[in-house]
Amino acid sequence: MIKKRFVLFMLLTVNAAFCSAAENPVVVRTSARFTVITPRCIRMEYSAAGNFIDDRSLFAVNRHAASNEFSLTSAGGTTCIETPAMKVVYRPDGKQFSSENLEIMVKAVKGGARWIPGMRSSRNLGGTNRTLDQVAGEVPIQDGLLSRDGWYMHDDSRRPLLTDDWEKQRPLTAGTDWYFFAYGTDYKAALKDLAAISGSIPLPRKYVLGSWYSRYWPYTSSEYREIVDEYDAHGFPLDVMVMDMDWHKDGWTGWSWNRKLLPDAESLLTWFHGKNLAVTLNLHPADGVGHQEDMYKKFMQDMGVDAANHPDSVIAYDAADKKYMETLFRDTHDPLEKEGVDFWWVDWQQFGPTRGNPELNNLEWLNHLYFQQAGRKGQRGISFSRWGGWGDHRNPIHFSGDAGTRWPMLEFEVPFTAAAGNVGCFFWSHDIGGHMGGFFPETNCRWVQFGAVSAALRLHSTRDATMDKRPWIRDSIYTVSQRIAFHLRSELFPYIYSSAWHSVSDVVPLTAPMYIDHPETEIAYHVPQEYMFGPALLAAPITSPGVGPKKVASQQIWFPDGRWYNWFTGEQFEGSKKLMSVLADIDEFPLYAKAGVPVPLQQYTKRMATEPLKRVVIRTFPGPDACRDTVTLYEDDGVSNEYLKGKHAATAIVYARAHNRHEITIRPAVGSYDGQVQERSYVVEIPCTKRSAHASVNGAEMSPEYDEGMMVNRVTTGVVPIGREVIVRIEAADADPATLRSNAAARRSSGAQIH
Repeated sequence: MIKKRFVLFMLLTVNAAFCSAAENPVVVRTSARFTVITPRCIRMEYSAAGNFIDDRSLFAVNRHAASNEFSLTSAGGTTCIETPAMKVVYRPDGKQFSSENLEIMVKAVKGGARWIPGMRSSRNLGGTNRTLDQVAGEVPIQDGLLSRDGWYMHDDSRRPLLTDDWEKQRPLTAGTDWYFFAYGTDYKAALKDLAAISGSIPLPRKYVLGSWYSRYWPYTSSEYREIVDEYDAHGFPLDVMVMDMDWHKDGWTGWSWNRKLLPDAESLLTWFHGKNLAVTLNLHPADGVGHQEDMYKKFMQDMGVDAANHPDSVIAYDAADKKYMETLFRDTHDPLEKEGVDFWWVDWQQFGPTRGNPELNNLEWLNHLYFQQAGRKGQRGISFSRWGGWGDHRNPIHFSGDAGTRWPMLEFEVPFTAAAGNVGCFFWSHDIGGHMGGFFPETNCRWVQFGAVSAALRLHSTRDATMDKRPWIRDSIYTVSQRIAFHLRSELFPYIYSSAWHSVSDVVPLTAPMYIDHPETEIAYHVPQEYMFGPALLAAPITSPGVGPKKVASQQIWFPDGRWYNWFTGEQFEGSKKLMSVLADIDEFPLYAKAGVPVPLQQYTKRMATEPLKRVVIRTFPGPDACRDTVTLYEDDGVSNEYLKGKHAATAIVYARAHNRHEITIRPAVGSYDGQVQERSYVVEIPCTKRSAHASVNGAEMSPEYDEGMMVNRVTTGVVPIGREVIVRIEAADADPATLRSNAAARRSSGAQIH
């Protein structure tokens, strides 16, 4: 039997070579239907009744995605669909898909691979979990799209469907609905294929990527104001204020202000906005609208219930009920948004099915609804909630739940965050420092460093008097360390926002596992504590305790080909094929810049996401001779969807080196948007170089500044229109790497000594 199949497969292979590209991407064979989405992705449906699904699903929202890049061959009752990446062989036998009637030869895998129904992806690289609630350390994670097998099959057979404005249950007779991805080691192509069928990842609102303050604590209006003032006074940036449970009246569900704590709630929101802060409110909507709510009578009336005759009645919460949810948003959310609430934190652990559709999970549907609600008035949608499953990448930003606070949890969150990109979840927000389980200053400090180089730096903790995480309340080395990390986040923000744009545009995770860029390198699969943060920075946060007064700790690092520089010390490392151990005291962590790649920065600002970018700092660690690299500074208004209509600006920044001449060219900005800065100055920094005697800006001689600490040559330009090209040249030889290495070693050695 096997021999006969092999002969048939070879004959089909020969025949297919003579077939021209098919004109119709849909192939129907009795009870089966195949749709070529891309050359690497095919949809396979089986329905005995022939009830194929054309409606969108919560996973597959782009029903227009299809490719003609395949050949079609039929012989002896066997159908062969072949693309450059795979060959699908189907032998109709009147039965459901099985190993007897369906097989796929994965050509994208080196040496080939064969898949049949029932076969699992044994070397899956992981995806993500719905939550880390009650988790204290490493736990198994669900499958993602990427696998070292070179293929993945996603089953969408029972996911609810989407109509133009709501959801509906999939017909019970619909049958099988599978999506097979064949990509070999081209992981970036696989993620693009995911976006092709399941929708693109939206660019988050700019402030979402900034600094958040959150705590489950009954703060008063005056205390909220004090916290904001303290952030400013102690030199910590802040962009988002989270108002947890106690903003509303007693109970888990609430839609009305707690006037005992917040008698002037409306003016408080206005005050927050006057401080350039965004505001989100915590929600646990499971109990519906009770009689204690301010809008109870209006809600009941709008739902068609006479509240006067039924004063204690409560309509059961049902997210699948269109009238209920539209009324709920109109009567409870809209008024608060008019008062100044910017978005909502859906914190109810809504993992069960909705009342109206047993196949619709509350979590995935609420994420969809809240994203839509937030985007009604031209603003970018936002659903700050737990992960809803495949397809929920369309509703960022995600919140990982109530995790523990000890080292094993931090150690797990790093690879957990990177792997989440394998299923399109590019923007995870964690409770920095953990949610419950006690406060540990050193662990918390290292967590803040991790937050500084992840999607959001969001402090949060449970209602525990010992877990107040305001960085300045425990005056110690940890306050200094956290200030360094917070300032780093603020200074890096132009790079971070540009990287987020690059992430969603190119469908590459913001925190990308090393194998994304190095799929053919074995060691890239064995460095779970390490990831690329955008295209130019490599991060490996410290996740274990240190020693000595400065808590010097170690981390295992693999450096890909090329030269890498320690962001904090200027130490130089060359790419290798082995792991190496690096050290970091409490004021630093393993963060490395790729040599010769410009990194756009800003000077520290307390509102990193909203301060106009009137001065751009461009830091480039020396590249090798004759190198040339370009990055793009991306800008838009930060909150609206106008960027999707072309209202944004891109500024190319080019670094080139010839012998000891370092040249930075800032091209004219291309594009425009509302509120765009029209002129700015630039600060060009070349670290790890000897003092320069010659520099110029557009040919005019300049005297560079020199910073002995990191051996930085610095040139500051005058204010120029953003439409004018600026060329900065600095003549400088490389500094002695041994000196920088020795200085860093001496600092860490001193910090590790116990006196």
